[in-house]
Amino acid sequence: MSQNRLVIAGTGSGVGKTTLTIGLMAALKSKGLVVQGFKCGPDYIDPSYHTAVTGRPSRNLDSWMLDEEKVKEIFLRGSEEADISIIEGVMGFLDGKDPRSNVGSTAEISMMTKSPVILVVDCYSMARSAAAIVKGFQTLSGGATIVGVIANQVGSEGHYQLIKTAIEQECEIPVVGYLKKELNIELPERHLGLIPSIERGELTEFFRSLANLVSETIDLEVLIDLSKAEQLEAFPSIFTKKEEQTVQIAVAKDQAFNFYYPENLEILEEKGAKLLYFSPLQGERLPEGVDGLYIGGGFPEEFADELSAQVEVKQSLLEAINNGLPTVAECGGFMYLTEGIETTDGISYEMVGVIPGYVRMQKHLVAIGYREIKGESGNFLFLEENEARGHEFHYSTYHSNKPVSSAYQTRGLGGSVQEGFMTSNLVAGYTHIHFASSLRLVENWISKCKDYQRNNEGV
Repeated sequence: MSQNRLVIAGTGSGVGKTTLTIGLMAALKSKGLVVQGFKCGPDYIDPSYHTAVTGRPSRNLDSWMLDEEKVKEIFLRGSEEADISIIEGVMGFLDGKDPRSNVGSTAEISMMTKSPVILVVDCYSMARSAAAIVKGFQTLSGGATIVGVIANQVGSEGHYQLIKTAIEQECEIPVVGYLKKELNIELPERHLGLIPSIERGELTEFFRSLANLVSETIDLEVLIDLSKAEQLEAFPSIFTKKEEQTVQIAVAKDQAFNFYYPENLEILEEKGAKLLYFSPLQGERLPEGVDGLYIGGGFPEEFADELSAQVEVKQSLLEAINNGLPTVAECGGFMYLTEGIETTDGISYEMVGVIPGYVRMQKHLVAIGYREIKGESGNFLFLEENEARGHEFHYSTYHSNKPVSSAYQTRGLGGSVQEGFMTSNLVAGYTHIHFASSLRLVENWISKCKDYQRNNEGV
C-alpha cells in the first residue's frame, strides 16, 4: 500500500493539470517507480491517459457521489503495490458543489485522503502576483495541506526565478519547478474534452516526450519527498468477500464504448457476475449464453458509420434484448440502442433499434452535472425506492414520436426531470450511475439476471 501520494491541483480549469499530471506519471515511471493514477470527479477521459501511461487502471475519487469511507476504500484499493499515487484534481482546487464550502472539491478529496497538495499556477505575464494567488489558496483551503507549487506558462529561467522567490518568501512553501510557455506538445481535444487514449494508438513517444520535458524543469526528488504522507485507513464497505459467480454479463468495451468506472465492473464481479467483454465496433456479436448486458458510455457518434455497418452485431443485440435479456445502457450505450444517430452534418446512421426514436448530435453541450437518481416504477435496478448518484455529460438529444416510459427521475441544479427509456428488462438513459453510491442496484440486477437464467434453462 502506497504511503506516498500527491494531489495535483490547479487554480482553475485550463492551467495545465492534465498535461503536468501525465508528464509527472511518465517521468516517475521512467525512474522505475510503480505509479497509480486517480482523478477527482466523474471524468472518464483523463483517467484513460493515466491508465495508458502507468499501465494500471486509474480510478475516480468523487466526494459528492460517494461518502468518505468509500472514497478512501477506492483510493486504498487502487494504491495497492504502488510506490506513489498521483491524484489529478478537477476544475480549481476549491471548486465543488457549493461556492460557500469545499464540498465536492479537489480540496475535500485531499483532506479525505490526507494527501499533500501541489498547486499548479498559470504564471503567464506575472511574477510577484503569483504569490498573492498562492496565498489566497492557502488562506481558503481549510484543512487541506498545500506543500508546494509548480509554475506553468513560464517564459524563461529568469521569469521562473522571479516567481519562485516571491512565492517562497510570502507563502513559505517550495516552488519545485515549472513548465515552459511553449512546450510544443498538446493533448488533442474534441467536443467532450480530451480524446481518450484508447483512440490514440501508440502513445510511447508522446509519453516519453512529456516525461523528458517535466524532468528538465521539475525537481522530481523534491516532489517525491513532499509526497510522503501518513498511512491511511478505511473500513471495507464496497469490496466485500467475493460471491460465487452465478451469472454471466456481457460488457461492450472498445473505442466506441469505454466509459466505465472500474468499481462498477468490480462490484458486479464481487456480487456474483462473470464479465464477458466484446466489441460491437469490431464486429463481435453478443457472447452466447449470457444472462445480462452492460453497454457503457463513450463516443458512438464518432464511429456511427462503422457501428451501423455491423448488421449482425445489431441483430444479435436486438433479438436478445427483445427476448428479455436484462440490460443496462448508459449515455453512449443508450444512444446505440435507439433507432439511429443523426450527426451534426445531418447524416443519419441506423443503430440497434430496440429503443423507439433517435438521437441528434448538437454543436453545444446539452447537459452537464451531478444527478440524484430515482428509478421510475418498474425499473428493475431501483426496487424498494432505493436511490443512487451519478452524472450527465452529453452533446446529443433524444427524440421519439411514440410515448415512452422514462427510466429515471433525476435531480440536478436545474430541478427534477424524467430521463431515459425503460422496459421490464431494459434500463437506459444518459445518466452515468456510480454503483458504489447504491450497492442495492447491483444486487437487483444480479437477481434479475438469475431470473432470466432460470427462465431460459434448456432453451
